[in-house]
Amino acid sequence: MSNPPTIHVPPDGEPSALKRAAKRAARLAALVGVSPVLASYWLSAAVRGRGPALESRSQLLSLWPGLTGQYLRRAFLEQVLARCHPTATVEFGTFFSQQGAMLDENVYVGPRCVLGLVHLERDVLLAANVQIPSGGKTHYFDDPTKPIREQGGERKLVTVGAGAWIGTGAIILADVGKGTVVAAGSVVTKPLPDNVIAAGVPAKVIRNRFEPAPEASA
Repeated sequence: MSNPPTIHVPPDGEPSALKRAAKRAARLAALVGVSPVLASYWLSAAVRGRGPALESRSQLLSLWPGLTGQYLRRAFLEQVLARCHPTATVEFGTFFSQQGAMLDENVYVGPRCVLGLVHLERDVLLAANVQIPSGGKTHYFDDPTKPIREQGGERKLVTVGAGAWIGTGAIILADVGKGTVVAAGSVVTKPLPDNVIAAGVPAKVIRNRFEPAPEASA
């Protein structure tokens, strides 16, 4: 039986001057469109704190589909996160819980992701349903005399290095190196080095990304 055909998708080319102007106009319109949400965010942040205010407003904006939703989310996040580059894309269903999050140039965040205190460096790709909470110790559980909800915890910035690709449904609790690929469904509990392929629960390095893949046995 012959193998099914492979469809290669070419990378995006440099946008024309007209396209760049249209994008600037769309970004301005999006900022105007989210201004009521921003106003309610700042009011809520003054009363409840920035974390709860961010989570509820980003949940609201996560429900807007398509290209319009992308522009509205980006306009909002540019104003409230520690950093959100104008080229970052955040898809439907994704929300943030920590205003210290940072999205660098050309970051892509797929649908239905949940992101805490995270730094997504340039050209990072997150597939759908990726979860990156604020490290692996957001809840302590060592004291048997107290409910977990009363034991506190800590938030740690999790960095996903430039050019990394995180597969569908992965959970990232520790830093991921530059150019590293994390397979779908993996759970990263310890830092991963640059330019490797990792998979599993917990995730382990399979091989260097630029080594030839081992041939499958017949």
